[in-house]
Amino acid sequence: MRLALGLFSYALTSGVEQGWTAPSTLVCVVGAVVAVIAFIGREASAEHPMLDLTLLRGRTIRGAALAQLSGSVAMVGAMFGLVLHFQYAFGWSPVRAGLANLPFIVTMLVATPIAEWAAARFGHRIATMAGAVTLTASLVGLAVAATHGYLAIAAAMVGMTLGLRVIMTICAIALVNAMPANRTSIGAALNDTAQEIGTSLGIAVIGTVLAAAMGAALPAGVWSTALASQFFQGERAAYLVLAVLAGVISLYGASTLTDSRDTKESARA
Repeated sequence: MRLALGLFSYALTSGVEQGWTAPSTLVCVVGAVVAVIAFIGREASAEHPMLDLTLLRGRTIRGAALAQLSGSVAMVGAMFGLVLHFQYAFGWSPVRAGLANLPFIVTMLVATPIAEWAAARFGHRIATMAGAVTLTASLVGLAVAATHGYLAIAAAMVGMTLGLRVIMTICAIALVNAMPANRTSIGAALNDTAQEIGTSLGIAVIGTVLAAAMGAALPAGVWSTALASQFFQGERAAYLVLAVLAGVISLYGASTLTDSRDTKESARA
């Protein structure tokens, strides 16, 4: 699976630099597909697979994992784009750019009780759908805020993180609790794996969109007004792409959940 992710990510880079029909791009795409097929075949035939693929037949397990993946794609993609935004388009120092991401961190901490309250009050399905809508709307807001200064960006970051925390908290509980009693540890591992895959894809997706929009390597140092404006246009497109991906996948994932009001992972042997 690591090979598949690596080849797919490089295919995106090669597509921008060499062309989408270039031999290097096509070889990487084919290699990624072959690697995925080989992984599925190996796991399906192994006596003791790392991932029992039959578990993914469970609607809630599959949907919760996909929602986690989409949330990670959105979170890491947005954070990656904003680091470039703050350091290069705004010309801020690395320290100041890091501090500018505090709305993500603070909201992630504060929103945990909110996520648990929403799960207990409305059930997993409705609460996660609300989180998915909040995430999608905030990504659209982030696309608009890209040219409206830091306060507008920070407000979108807060809304986005609130939606993410609801999705991540509830889907982790739903996924583990939907596993067979003797497979809960695999459920926790699957949850983490979905997030890790989303992390890789998030950087790959937004990096590809930005590179396609800029048409050149991003220069170091403070950018000119014209270059910053070009970056903002690419950034807006990238966040809208993330909004569509995260919105569709997380809403699907939310629809597969039950009306359970559990706020903790079941302690089952």
